[in-house]
Order: sequence, then C-alpha cells, then structure tokens
Amino acid sequence: MFLESLKQFMPVVLLLLAIWLVLSRLPKVELGHTEAFKKRRFWNWLPLGLTYAFLYMGRYNLTVSKSAFGSLMSNADFGTIFGVGTVVYGFSFVINGPLTDKIGGRLAILIAALGAALANLMMGLVTFYGYTGNLKVTFSVLYALNMFFQSFGAVSIVKVNSNWFHVRERGTFGGIFGILISLGLYFAYDWGGIIVKSLPLQWVFFIPTLMLVGFFILSFILVKDTPVEAGFKELETGDAHIHNGKPINAIQLAKLMFQNPIILTIALIEFCSGFLRNGIMHWYLIFSKQTGIAAGFVPKNWGLLLCCAGILGGVVAGTISDKVFQSRRGPVSALLYAVMFTGGILATFMLHSEYLGWLMVFLSMAIIGVHGMLSGAASMDFGGKRNVGTAVGIIDGMVYLGTALESLYYGAVLPNGPAAKDPANWHAWPVAMIPVTLIGFFLAVRLWNAKPTPKAVKKHELKVPVTLTAEEVTTS
Repeated sequence: MFLESLKQFMPVVLLLLAIWLVLSRLPKVELGHTEAFKKRRFWNWLPLGLTYAFLYMGRYNLTVSKSAFGSLMSNADFGTIFGVGTVVYGFSFVINGPLTDKIGGRLAILIAALGAALANLMMGLVTFYGYTGNLKVTFSVLYALNMFFQSFGAVSIVKVNSNWFHVRERGTFGGIFGILISLGLYFAYDWGGIIVKSLPLQWVFFIPTLMLVGFFILSFILVKDTPVEAGFKELETGDAHIHNGKPINAIQLAKLMFQNPIILTIALIEFCSGFLRNGIMHWYLIFSKQTGIAAGFVPKNWGLLLCCAGILGGVVAGTISDKVFQSRRGPVSALLYAVMFTGGILATFMLHSEYLGWLMVFLSMAIIGVHGMLSGAASMDFGGKRNVGTAVGIIDGMVYLGTALESLYYGAVLPNGPAAKDPANWHAWPVAMIPVTLIGFFLAVRLWNAKPTPKAVKKHELKVPVTLTAEEVTTS
C-alpha cells in the first residue's frame, strides 16, 4: 500500500517542483524580508499547513468509505450525516473564530488536530466493533463532533499566517492555501481509497488519527503565532482593521463584521463556493460508482486529479491576483465564477459523456482557486490580523453552510438504488449548480475594486461604493 501511494504521489511532487520553478523566476515583491525570516516562515507554515491537509483526510474519509458501507449507508443517509456535520461546522464560528483571536492560531490548530483525531478514533472503533443500533444517528453524532474540531483548522492557519504575510504577498499565500487543500483532498480520496481497498474499513479512520497525532506533535514544536515569538521583529502587514477602539465582546465584533459590506459579500460568495465545491467533489465520485464508470481514469484517480487541479487553481489565481490585479481578490474570483457558470451549463449535456470527469476536474480547479483567494487571502486583508479569526470563522462558516445545503438537497433529490445506475436520472445534480454560479459571479463583480488601504482615502475618491478604506472598515 505504501509503495502504491508513493508511486501515485510522484505526479504531485513533479507538479509542485514545476510550479516552484516558474514562481521562482517571476518578478519578486520586495518587502525587505531577510533570508532568515523567510526560512523560518517556511518552517512555520509547513507543519501548520500539513496538519491542515491531514484534517481534510480525516474529514472526507467519510465520502471515500460511503460505498464500502453498502446498504448500511444510503445516499440519503450520507446526505444527512454530512449535512449535520457541516451545519455544526458552519455555526461553530460563533465559538472558534473569536476564541482563536483570543488564544492564537497555534493553540487552535493543536485543538483541531487532537479533537479531530479523537473523533476519527471513535468512528473507527464503531466501524471495528460492528454497526449496532442506528448507523445514521451514530455517525451523525460522531461526525458532528469531528466537524466541530475541524472547524478550528482554516481559522487557525489563516490566523497564524496573517502575522507572517504582508497584504502584497497574500495572493501567494492564497495559492499555498489552495495547495494545502488540494493535498488534503489527495490524501483523503486517493490514500483513503487505497486504504478502503487494501485494509479493513476501520483503518480509513484510524490512519488519519495517527497522522493527526503525529502532526500535532510537529506543530507543537515548530509553529509560532508571530515573528516576534520566533525571534524576529513584528511585521507590519498593511491590512485593514475592523476595530481599533475599546475592547468589545465577540458578539459585538461579529456584528461589526456583518455590517462590513466587503466581508458580508465575501461570506455570501463563499456560501456559493461551499455548495459548488462539495457538489463536485463528493457527488462526482458517488455518481461514477453508482453509474458503473468508477473504473475510468478520472474516477480511479480522482484524488490525484483534484490535487493537481487545486494546486494549479490556487497558484494561478494567487499569482494573477498579486501580479496582474495589484492584490485585488475580486477580479480573479469573478473570472473563475464565470468559468463555473459555463461549466455548469455544459455538464447538463454531458452526463453520458466520458469527458464529464475532466470537466469536473477543471471546475474543481476554478472553485478551489476562488476559495483560496477569499478564505485564504481576502479574509486576512479585510479582517486584519487582530480580528482575522472571527473573519475567517464567518467566511469559512458560510462555506460549510453552503455545503450543508448542498448535502441535504442532493441527498434528498438524487436517485437511489437501481435508478441511480442511469446517468439520465442525475440531471438535478448539475442543474442546481447553474443558478449558484450566477449568484457567485455577480457578488464577485461587486468586489472588483475592493482592496484594503492602510491610510485613509476619502469616500468620493472610491471607484465603487463597496470598496472600503482601512478607516471606513474601522468605523463600520
């Protein structure tokens, strides 16, 4: 199993090397960082990022193992289990966003890793000892617990890196964020698929448990919340600030953020992203298995292809954002949503086509690019490093509320049993994506000129009403 995994991972390694080669030859954004600082920053975000990637492995292993449960877990059961988990995830920002701002991203990622490891251990034990009682109810509870701890993941990684990356280089970090998500998907789908085929089913939960414990230890040793804690001077990041006055409680801060048109718009776009991202990643794999095309190249290598697509989407979107659009995230997001809209229409005519899988890979590249730009970069830009935990909590929470809607909706309308074997009965799958892509596109266009400005700019000088300066964000 290990050798097979290593062999499959080689294309990812080659792709990462090619991207590094190209990016190393692009014009640099010179911000005065020393080589020692950049080296220490690398060793800060690498274990943090890989911990985040293995959180994905311990999240989407449910998708990978769904078919192996057979009749014990129907499409409707899966939709309910995943839907409950994502609702818990989506609302957990009320707790984990402000909490992460208070305790720091380092402690938050440690809580995420240990808590998710415990939840996966329990799901593995339930699987090992047999399915007693109602499997849907048991897994709904355990998966909800898993997702509560998982919800600290994105908040923690963005919180830590908001202290280590300047606004002008956060598009690059958005690309890194996309890479980490993509690696997590690869670990979940391809490594998870190999585990399901090669080992008893409980190991699809036990192995992520072991990986998360290992990276808990590495993060505990290596990760620091700020450059100051690592022996460097504080980095002036050039981002906006939601609040600079007297201390306020989490509810007041969240209220200020929901009154901020930029953060609210980003959150609504990411609600659409959550619906679309998991609508593709989950249901194409289930579609391929239930319609009998799972032996094809794309479904057989789904995790690898998602990984490569996500890496390219994240890096290309991040590079274009920083190099072409002067670190604005709206233009790239709007363009990628236009791609999603076109792809959704094409998919309705391609359910019987052998090229449907490649279209889904391409659309995954687009939507992961959007997610990296908004959750990974824009949340830091407009939340500011002081309040970024709450900002990411709101934004990533909306991603998973969108995912919950997608999961519950598709679980209710998609075919089960013999009817699922005919691709013609799956039209509700791509059709539901089309209006969501259109909404996401128009919302992203509203962010076209949005960019945090460290020093005040008068309102009449702004090109669009939605763009706020740092001063306006502070007083909103």
